[in-house]
Order: sequence, then structure tokens, then C-alpha cells
Amino acid sequence: MKINTIYTIASGAWIGGTMTVPGVSGGSMAMILGVYDRLIGSVNGIFHKERRRESILFLLKFLLGAVAGLFLFSKLITFLLENEACAFPTRFFFLGAVVGGAPMIFRSAGVKRVSAAVFLYPIIGIAAALSISLIPSGLFEIGGEGFLSLLLGILIQLVGGLVIAVALVLPGISVSQMLLVLGIYEPLTEAVSSLDFMALLSFIPLVIGTLAGIFLTTGILERAMGRHPMGTYLLIFGFILGSLPELFPGLPTGWEIPLCILTAAAGFCAIFWISKKEAT
Repeated sequence: MKINTIYTIASGAWIGGTMTVPGVSGGSMAMILGVYDRLIGSVNGIFHKERRRESILFLLKFLLGAVAGLFLFSKLITFLLENEACAFPTRFFFLGAVVGGAPMIFRSAGVKRVSAAVFLYPIIGIAAALSISLIPSGLFEIGGEGFLSLLLGILIQLVGGLVIAVALVLPGISVSQMLLVLGIYEPLTEAVSSLDFMALLSFIPLVIGTLAGIFLTTGILERAMGRHPMGTYLLIFGFILGSLPELFPGLPTGWEIPLCILTAAAGFCAIFWISKKEAT
């Protein structure tokens, strides 16, 4: 096995694993590891005959590592969330991680002067995130009886997959954070960690929507970041701010207070340090 193959699989494992942690952007990690451009190029290369074989081979190696990393980390996160003593501090770690990634998004906007757009774009992003947080719990799970109910559930998951695809393609957006906002983070990680194939089958429309969304949005997002970077990143910045109330687990009590402060600070510092490394 060539060293570049080993590095590709290892990068996929690290990116796939860290993507299970809300606040960590898979796109940002790919940039830090130097594989982001190759990933975007390989996705687009599938549609070009001269690059198709090379692109598919690279993506298969990357996905092999990503699936392994996703499985290993999801078991750890599920254990922490289900353990009563660890659940609250773990959620505060997630909250700190999301806040820690926000400054990197704002810096990426490259704001050079204060204008109405600097305030307008984040407000639109906040409004969009708050709107998503109003989605009823369980809406993205296929359920109910009858053909129309099944069809509606499938369509809803397809739309959710398109939203997740944006988070996968665009650096700075956490896929796990999007899953949390959509209300499907915990059931999905539990299904993956326990290898509950029946539960995983219910997410097939979500996977199809995500794959379709990746192909549809890769070129669009590349052009948006190239032509309108400030507006795009400010929208993302607003979305992250608007998602914070949904991520807040409540006020800790007793011995949990200092522990939650420590875990929130650890999450903030970890993601803030990662974003600083990316900037350099």
C-alpha cells in the first residue's frame, strides 16, 4: 500500500471521526490536512471521463477511512451522552466547540469596512437557524401509516440531506451541528454505534439526499465563495449564532457547574486552536 493511500485513509478516518463532534467542520479539517482541494476536485472529476477513474479511487479510499472513523467516534459520543454523569458536561463541550468555531467563520468573511451588509447577512442567518430550530421533533424520521405519510417522510429526509450536503462541502460548517439542529444527531449516532441496520435503513433517503446535494452544491458553493465570500461566510456566521439556543442544554447544578465550565472552555479552546491552525 502506497504512503499516499495510507495518508488518504488516515485523513478520512480523522475527518469522519471528528465530524461526529458538533462544532467541528469536516471541510475545515480537510483543509488542515491538505486534502480539501483533492476532495472537491475528485467529486467534480467523476463527471469528467479523463479524471473519473482516479477520482473514484481517491474517494473510495477516503470513504473507507471516514466510515471507520465515524463508527469509532460515534460509539464514544453515544456512551458519553447516555451516561448520566457525563451527559451534561459533554453537551457543554459541544456548546463551547460551536462557539469556538464562530470567530474563524467571521474572519473568513474578510470584512474590511462596516456596512449594512455586515449586519444584514448575519441577521438573515440567525433567522434561518431559528426557523430550523422550530421544526417539530421527529419530523425528519420516517413514520406514520399510509403511503402519503411514508412519501412525506421520504421527501423531508431528502431535503434534510440537501442541507447536510451544504455542511459537508463548505468549510466552517459542522455536519454534526446541522444534525443537532435538524434533530437527528442522537438517533443517527446511536444507530451507527450499535450497528442497528433496521434503524439505519430508515435514514436511506437522508443519505440519498446528501449524496445528491453534494454533487449539486459543490460547483455552486465554489462559485459563491469565489464571487461573494463575505456574504456567504456572514450568512454562515449568523446561522451558527442562531443555532446556539438549540444547543444549550440548560443550567448545570451542584458539582456539575465547575465541570461544565471546564468542558465548555475545553471545547472552545480546542476548536479555536484548530481554526487558528487552519488560518496559518
